[in-house]
Amino acid sequence: MTDTPPRRLHAMNVMTGPVLAGVAPKQQSVVVEHAAAFAAAAQLPLVCAFVDVTVYPLDGTTGGPMAPIDPDGVEGDAGLIPASLEASIGAQLAGSGVDWSLVALAGEPAHALARHAGEIGASLMVVGSREHKLGSTLRELTGGSVARQLLHRQDRPVLVVPVDPRVPDEL
Repeated sequence: MTDTPPRRLHAMNVMTGPVLAGVAPKQQSVVVEHAAAFAAAAQLPLVCAFVDVTVYPLDGTTGGPMAPIDPDGVEGDAGLIPASLEASIGAQLAGSGVDWSLVALAGEPAHALARHAGEIGASLMVVGSREHKLGSTLRELTGGSVARQLLHRQDRPVLVVPVDPRVPDEL
């Protein structure tokens, strides 16, 4: 028998770190809605994180300097949060009373989110499930979904919000 180190417990009554939500342009609003609801209920700040897969972190941290994977293909906005995403989240959370922020991360989404969750001491991670589209299916087959990767690699709770549920009429 091998000894395994004890896992950190993140019970609802001891949640002290922010709620971390993975966000993306054109993402269903239900992900931010659920993340904000948890943050409000626990009286915690909400950190929305956009992961740019076209750049990588130079020093291995999530908030540090970034460099483009393909410097020839960069049009000057790599590593920046799309203005439409910031405006959308701002409009969605206006008047909610939730203290929120938006950060840009770099690299592979599951790794970047997990790394940032550790850095900020997140109490909970919120991500959307994959959408039922051909591109999403191909990405899942090759690398797995972000939600699945987080579920298997995290020691903190991960809430996966269905963004395109396909519930059969008969259960």
